[in-house]
Formats: sequence, C-alpha cells, structure tokens
Amino acid sequence: MNNRWLCAGLGRVLGCLLFVIPLCCQAQYNLVPNPSFEQADTCWPFSGFRYPYDGPDGWFSGGHSPDYFQGPVCAEYGNDVSAPLNHLGFQYPQDGVCYVGVITYNDPVPWREYAVVELIEPLVVGETYYASFYANAAWGGTSTYPIARLASSNVGMRFTMEPNQWEWGDPVPTTVNYAQVYFPQILADTVDWTLVSGSFVADSAYRYVMVGNHFSNAQTDTLPVGSTINPPMSYTFIDNVCVTSDRNGCPLAAGLDDLGTNRLVLYPNPASTMLNISGVPERALVRVYDTVGRKVWVGAARQDLWQLDVSAWSRGTYVLRIEAHGVVHSFRFMLTE
Repeated sequence: MNNRWLCAGLGRVLGCLLFVIPLCCQAQYNLVPNPSFEQADTCWPFSGFRYPYDGPDGWFSGGHSPDYFQGPVCAEYGNDVSAPLNHLGFQYPQDGVCYVGVITYNDPVPWREYAVVELIEPLVVGETYYASFYANAAWGGTSTYPIARLASSNVGMRFTMEPNQWEWGDPVPTTVNYAQVYFPQILADTVDWTLVSGSFVADSAYRYVMVGNHFSNAQTDTLPVGSTINPPMSYTFIDNVCVTSDRNGCPLAAGLDDLGTNRLVLYPNPASTMLNISGVPERALVRVYDTVGRKVWVGAARQDLWQLDVSAWSRGTYVLRIEAHGVVHSFRFMLTE
C-alpha cells in the first residue's frame, strides 16, 4: 500500500489539507508536521518504529522504539498495534484515529522512549513559543498481565538542534533533567487525555522536538495505576502535538496562566482505607462509578486536599470524576485489602 492518508478519514482530508493549502485551517500555525500521527506511508505491521517512515510520517525514534497505534484502516480492534485497544492499554485517540506511545519510566534499567520530529521551520532565537500535546497514562490492554503499572511525572517536550536518532545497539538515552515544556506532577489519568502545555523563549534555532520524559528516575515521581507481575514501568500515550509562535495557535495555549491552579493528584493507588486527592477546586462536584458505570458516591469537595473514606467499599476498580468550571478530570483507582 502507498497511501499517505491511511489513518485519516475522508472528511479530514477534504476539510484540512494542511500541507497543500496551509491557509484553510486553524492548524496553519502549527510547526509540527503530522501532529496527530494521521499520515502514514504504509500500514506498519509492528507497534515499534525507528525511522521517519517506519510508522507515522516524519516521526522517528530518539530512544529505543516508540510505538505507533493505528486506526481501523490498518489494524483490527484488539490488535497489538490498534487504537483504541492495543497491548499497552485502551484509549480512544484525542484527535483523529491514531496516536503514539512511549516508555516514560522503567526500573531498574532507566529506559526512556522518545518520539522525535523535525519542525517545519527552525525556531527563531528570542521569540516566544507556545507548545502543547495530550497525554494519557496507559494501563491494561490485551496482555494477560498488563505491561505498565505506574504513572510518572515530567512527561514533556524538549527542543534540540540535532535529531538524536537512536539506533539498535545504542546505549540507553541519557536523561538531561530538563525540558522546555513538561508536566511536573504525576500524570495519572488513565481515562481522559491530559493537556500538557507551556511557553518558552527560544534560546537557539531549534529544529527538532522530542516528546517523552527527559528526567532521570531519581527526578521522576511515580504512582501505581494497577498491579501486574511485570517490572515497574510507566507508559504514556501521546497525541495532537503542537508548537507555535501564535498564542492562540495551540490547544488551550491561550490559557497558560491558569495551568498552575488545578494540579490534581490522586493517591494512594491502590488504596485500602482512605483515598486522597490534592489540587481539588473548591465546591467541585465529585462522582465515583464502578466498572459497569453504576454511580457509587457523589458529593462536593470543600478544600484543596480532599479525602474519601473507602474502607467499607468492595475491593475492585473504580472511576472518579471531578467536575469544576466546565472541566472534567477522571481517574481510575483500585481498592485492595
């Protein structure tokens, strides 16, 4: 097959031919080619990709083998390389029908995976840029024993002058404990996509962006999102990557001033007696559902650090949803003995 729109629907092709008519779409400001991984030269039969046309067009590996999860044109539901259900988890794409995934924490070997792409044009030194992408903590999937069981902090974007192409046999990529844009809290939402967004002033004419966790194990915080016999590992789905010099060019980039006010973290997970949630907006509506969608608990939060007594609840998996100011955050948590 030789179809450069394998993952894109016909309506998307006709409605927004970004690289043919750049003025027709809101995405005209985005310096990231193939930002939602919809374009592919062929159906890649493996999840891992290394070079620009192994998987999503233009994207390549800056560390080990990031994974490409494809829509129904290329992969049947439940296939290792499919979206929404694959061997790493279950998640509908944030945009389009494809997304990628990277290892963001591993112990004891500090593996990191990075999805890298060359920007449409280099950044201009001294200019302010706005960058964002959507991320989701992977859990579950088709494997008998889930591959990843942790959520990690510091998932972000680092801009570089060199491509840093990773080859088989290369050592584990060295973490630099720095990224221009990253999520400093633990990204633990396994249900919804989390927006990672920020701004920075370019100090070099950067040509590439690397998406992943650029911080060492010692600098990375983790939380369990489930249990498995596999070694400690965090895996994160990535979609809809954006870089622009226009404040309104990336999703929610215009709301950067508000990003630090609602950092929601749920812990411990798994829990046994008490569930804690920090960063809860005052008077936020909180709902808890079981795995079949039945409402188990509903109430209003009254303070930033909010606690829920779950000692008498049945052991199992639940979904907690927090609604405030028109925004909904979801967390999956487990109760164990």
